[in-house]
Amino acid sequence: MISAHDAAVIAEHAFQADREGWLRPEQQALIHERGWLRMLAPRSAGGGELALPDVVRLEEAIARVDGSMGWTVTLCAGAGWFAGFLAPHMARALMATSRVCLAGSGAPTGHADRDGEGWRIEGLWDYATGAPMATHFTFNAVLRENGQPLLDDAGNPRIQAFVAPAALVEIVPRWRSIGLRATASHAYRVSGKWIHADHGFEIDPARAQEQGPLYRFPFMAFAFVTLAANVAGMAAHFVELAQECIAHRRNRFAGNGEALIDVPAVRALLLATRADLDTVRGRFYALLDAAWAQAAAGAPVGYEQAAQMQGLSMAWVNASRRAVDALFPYCGLFAMREDAPINRVWRDFHTASQHALLTPL
Repeated sequence: MISAHDAAVIAEHAFQADREGWLRPEQQALIHERGWLRMLAPRSAGGGELALPDVVRLEEAIARVDGSMGWTVTLCAGAGWFAGFLAPHMARALMATSRVCLAGSGAPTGHADRDGEGWRIEGLWDYATGAPMATHFTFNAVLRENGQPLLDDAGNPRIQAFVAPAALVEIVPRWRSIGLRATASHAYRVSGKWIHADHGFEIDPARAQEQGPLYRFPFMAFAFVTLAANVAGMAAHFVELAQECIAHRRNRFAGNGEALIDVPAVRALLLATRADLDTVRGRFYALLDAAWAQAAAGAPVGYEQAAQMQGLSMAWVNASRRAVDALFPYCGLFAMREDAPINRVWRDFHTASQHALLTPL
């Protein structure tokens, strides 16, 4: 799903990007040349509208080379998916933007006050992956009128999603995580800026402006499968690097210089770890492929099937956690060096797996 050339470009600059806290120009150029940020946007608006299983496999492959690159592509391409829920003229204008990139947050930590034919936006949102290259930002806001929240039929405050051009947004640089450093997932603020009502949208298959299967796919299932593939890609990379570390270490309890990887218990752990990951991965893609085939044939993806996808996504994430945590103690102090690739992957994995949706309940 990713060429050797592209993987080499990503890997070559991963260390420096991690050190500098943002993707290198070469990595950014690759993202735009490949159209990865447009791949989930509607074809009618200038996007790729690729099949979801193909996108998920690509995102897993990128994350397996570098976590920050995979996470940035996934989150920003995922925001591009929202174009299928925007008014068609807005979606076309969005995708016509040179080097378009959408960043954003799902937390409703702002307000939208009714103001004529639009809304006056005020708020501060965290964790906008890819913020430095964003041409637009998305966010959820509580709707208000005359300072009072507008309520839905159940009496709860109404929340709506919006997209705004980067010119209206102030980036607040406070991303200081130990991992995914190169995602530059900074906070951002909108201070009393006005946007027209057509900048608002609802992420609901029933409200989609495009009728392709991508936009009839349940949002939570979409979010889970894309995030899980990233975390699992990072875990697979970690397992590869852990095996290299273990192969170079010696069993200090043996007097014959035995390699640690030749200790039966250690070798069995490596094999069991790989088998566990492969098994869950196979089940995950079998279900995703089946759900996509169903959606592509025009049938809805039901609640039960969506719940199964979420459950298998978490099973894959949890298998990834088990793999990383089981192998890390065998990797030695080399794995604690900040400039060691395995250390970066370990940091990226543990940061990505802290995403709010991936809480192991």
